[in-house]
Amino acid sequence: MRKFVRSVFSSTFAAFLIRNKYYMILLEEPYVSDFLIDTIQKNSFNVLQNDFASRYIPTNQLISSDSAVRCYSNEKKLFYTNSENAIGWITEKLSGTKLATMVELCKNKAAFRRKLRSLYPDYFFEERTFQQLRTIDTAALKFPLILKPSVGFLSFGVYPVRNADEWHATLNTLALEIEKIRDVFPATVVDINNFIVEELIDGEEFAIDAYFDGNGKSTILNIFKHPFFDEKDVSDRAYFTSKEIIKTYLEPFQSLLDKIGQTLDFQNFPFHLELRVNGNRIIPIEMNPLRFCGWCITDIAQHAWGINVYEYYFNQLKPDWKNILKNADDELYYFTMAEVPSDVDKNAITHIDFDAYLQHIQNPLEIRRIDHTTKPVFAIVFAKTPSVDEIKNILRLDMHRFIFLV
Repeated sequence: MRKFVRSVFSSTFAAFLIRNKYYMILLEEPYVSDFLIDTIQKNSFNVLQNDFASRYIPTNQLISSDSAVRCYSNEKKLFYTNSENAIGWITEKLSGTKLATMVELCKNKAAFRRKLRSLYPDYFFEERTFQQLRTIDTAALKFPLILKPSVGFLSFGVYPVRNADEWHATLNTLALEIEKIRDVFPATVVDINNFIVEELIDGEEFAIDAYFDGNGKSTILNIFKHPFFDEKDVSDRAYFTSKEIIKTYLEPFQSLLDKIGQTLDFQNFPFHLELRVNGNRIIPIEMNPLRFCGWCITDIAQHAWGINVYEYYFNQLKPDWKNILKNADDELYYFTMAEVPSDVDKNAITHIDFDAYLQHIQNPLEIRRIDHTTKPVFAIVFAKTPSVDEIKNILRLDMHRFIFLV
């Protein structure tokens, strides 16, 4: 009930404030949640007109590309997108603007690293073309390391490499993956020609949904911990948040974000930041621009904290974390993505046993079934659990067991 009351208050207050702001939402593949659609309709948010948005949004809320460009020209401008696939419109239609510059800096991981070098002067990274990777002198590399696209999305092309022997094997695997994704994502989402080689950051991985306001100050809307099955796992199968996580990391992460915002000179900018923590050392991995956690999984904040992150961003609201945590329970709130294994022929799938899969989730809060014939996942589930053991078990699941083929 507490969360429901907070949600109603937030929505009503947001609808009152939003009328005085210029805002724009860009919807694109692969997925938009009913929660985001309902938020858009409830608040009469402006949405860029395109084929994807037209499937979900009433015509009277869609505006043309030219109108969206004019919207950006107003000084009170706030943009948000649900997907990396919308970045192409920003870089094309708003080329040369402050917004496009901020987006491009985030998307190019090498440029992002160079910009933050003053905060991390000893951090090792290099940028190379794929062909240069083939001829590089491994004696000059600092193992262990991470290899990933300079512009990337999810875990495509991301590999931990422990030594020189693994390096050559990894390049062969990467060559095969490049062929698989060559026609799947535009270059603005995944760059298959240029790669960054950087030191492997030890420690625990976290993610933050946040925004920089008009003065460049950061506001954190959620903090997730990203667990892995083992040291070679780079998947995005599960993340979780909790009262303890927020209490422990809110202040140090807030301090870091303010330094990053000042260094990058970012304003009016929502983002999803991934980082690693090892003792007092906190190092950003990458910043995903103009969106929060992908596939609308950021919606978990509504379940965990009663926060509608979209309304909070557009109205530049700050969560009252003191009171939120005071009234919060001790459960772990998590989301998990049930992926279709890459070696499965989607055209050969006869059915998926959702019931068998859900038996591993004791307290689901929301189940989103995804079209597995066109998408890399067959379900997204929000849940809560008193123990991390349930999440660890999900990380160990072999998804083949739930997928039946011809």
